Amino acid sequence: MKFKSISKKILALACVVPMFAMANEGGPTLDKFDVNTHDLESLQRGAQTFANYCLSCHSAQAMRFNGLADIGIPDQQVKDNMLFAADKVTDPMKVALNPKEAKGFFGATPPDLSVIARARGADWLYTYLRSFYRDPSRPTGWNNVVFDKVGMPHVLWELQGEQHAVFKTEKNAEGQSVQVLEKLELVKAGTLTSLSGGKANTADYDQKVGDLVNFLVWMGEPHQNLREQLGYAVLLFLGILLLPFVYLLKRDYWKEIH
Repeated sequence: MKFKSISKKILALACVVPMFAMANEGGPTLDKFDVNTHDLESLQRGAQTFANYCLSCHSAQAMRFNGLADIGIPDQQVKDNMLFAADKVTDPMKVALNPKEAKGFFGATPPDLSVIARARGADWLYTYLRSFYRDPSRPTGWNNVVFDKVGMPHVLWELQGEQHAVFKTEKNAEGQSVQVLEKLELVKAGTLTSLSGGKANTADYDQKVGDLVNFLVWMGEPHQNLREQLGYAVLLFLGILLLPFVYLLKRDYWKEIH
């Protein structure tokens, strides 16, 4: 009976796995982003971007303002540049925007971003923040390749500029003609992008987004770097501690042979 029960569970799992695989197929291709949470300058720039562009609507309740000291931002700098008059550095990162008002503006309450990088992944965030395009049919005037019919406006549009979507007609599996996104074109330069000879230079904007994604990844697990350092220290300590015992054991084992 126990064997049959285990067999049924294995069979059920085997049926579920392909469903997850199919669910992941057909989505937009994500750009690869190399996370580096050891780059403190990048994390500091990302924290600045987060405070200036994200924190007005999105909270990060799992992170306190004074936790930014771990990436080299002192409390006084936080007070001068990130806090409202009534806030304290020991407060969690919350927004002044009323959740009900936010839902009325955007159709849904903006989510807390404390662990958004762990939920979505760095590649998804990096691609999403670079994939907004003008769409007059949307209430905000913006849409996104990664998140179709997104309710969030493109808050970084002044930095990136405006992108337009270029669609092409293809046949789907049923033989019907459908509009498929071919590419995004930068048609209006932003403060961090430029257009020259019809070619777009987005390197500065991509770096800006990369710093923000780096910060979001760090914020989702702020003690990861410390754990890694402790892990290396423990391994080094155990190596030094055990080396003499291993040598003595080896000498005792081989003494009769030599």
